[in-house]
Amino acid sequence: MDWILSEKSRAGGRMKFAGGRSVDRKKRKSGLLEELQSADRPISASALAGEFGVSRQIIVGDIAILRAEGHKITATPRGYILPKETGLPVCQIACKHDASQIQEELNAIVDCGGSLVDVIVEHPLYGELVGNLQISNRMEAEDFVNRVRDSKAAPLSMLTDGIHLHTISCKNSESFDRIREKLRELGILLS
Repeated sequence: MDWILSEKSRAGGRMKFAGGRSVDRKKRKSGLLEELQSADRPISASALAGEFGVSRQIIVGDIAILRAEGHKITATPRGYILPKETGLPVCQIACKHDASQIQEELNAIVDCGGSLVDVIVEHPLYGELVGNLQISNRMEAEDFVNRVRDSKAAPLSMLTDGIHLHTISCKNSESFDRIREKLRELGILLS
């Protein structure tokens, strides 16, 4: 059983199994890691299922096993990623706002040179809850806000009356300063 590059693969670097048959779990897990290591953006479970000729549920199970084995696979709203060390500094900021200000908050952060890594809330029963975001530009911010609206799911920050933390990566400390200042102007930054 060998992996081969299909026509689609040659353009996008994806691998498919010869003959379209599903592969055993060990080979599939190895292929999943290879896909995630080479990806420059999140890959959905459905897309991975199509690549490997299995159901989405099989991929979700394989990812769970890989995570239990110690692989740092992150689930984002847009799919799975295997975070790469960027060497960029990160900081956390505390914010408070209602759902109507999410787009404004996200745009302010990316416009000032930040990438949102995650959102964190402190839940009274479960402790720290983290939602992976991986938002680096306005298009991704708008996509996130549209998914919130379309799914009718409440953002994590609504569990804590709008209080939450964001982990943000930036190229330099000046970007962090601009982000803090802009969020302060918007009345979003807790200080």
